[in-house]
Amino acid sequence: MTYCVGVLLDDGLVMASDSRTSAGVDNIATFRKMTILEKPDRHLICLLSAGNLSLTQSAVSLIGEWATGKKAELNINKAKTMFRVARIVGQALREVYQDDAESLKAHGGEFNANFILGGQIKGERARLFHVYSAGNFIEATAETPFFQIGETKYGKPVFDRLLKQSMPLAEAAKLVLISFDSTMRSNLSVGLPIDLLCYEGGSLAVEHYRQLDEADGYLAGIRRQWGEGLKRVFTGIAPPDLDG
Repeated sequence: MTYCVGVLLDDGLVMASDSRTSAGVDNIATFRKMTILEKPDRHLICLLSAGNLSLTQSAVSLIGEWATGKKAELNINKAKTMFRVARIVGQALREVYQDDAESLKAHGGEFNANFILGGQIKGERARLFHVYSAGNFIEATAETPFFQIGETKYGKPVFDRLLKQSMPLAEAAKLVLISFDSTMRSNLSVGLPIDLLCYEGGSLAVEHYRQLDEADGYLAGIRRQWGEGLKRVFTGIAPPDLDG
């Protein structure tokens, strides 16, 4: 299992992914699920992946191959909009499906691969998409400014209650890490390290990236303070009258 989050803000984007991959309780490994495609002063594109690791890696590799090819319609370096980039990611998934879906099915597997795509191409605003296994996608809006893939249920409530698109990047990053802490506490298949990218709209470059692991003091502080804060709020709420 995995957990990835993308948040669209007035000031840019916050993208984050865990690094745990498991195929049973005795087969756990660490793989990076964030891919950053940067061409300074031209575009900044970030992909977060969830699902079958071999499928998502194949799709990312295809996108990389196409970026060096002559077909403009499949080359992210020639894409003029993030919508076109989303189409390229979708096409990569469809091609991987054509190659691998039947073999997977024959061995009892299913085609499961999803991406959160965020970024900006010079000349347009930062944008955020969720690309599904079938290659179709939806775009984030002011009403729904975030996407999650993987193990989503534990980390969603904090976004529903607290996220505002007008949040500064650092505040949104704090909220994202709280969401990860809640998820990791309830599901052992999501784990450290966490890749965190905070993208300032208009910069067209990676300026704020960090990887957080067990030794990270800020992450440990979030775990402690969030837990203690929840206990204080819970204690401060009066119990119900059980007799009505």
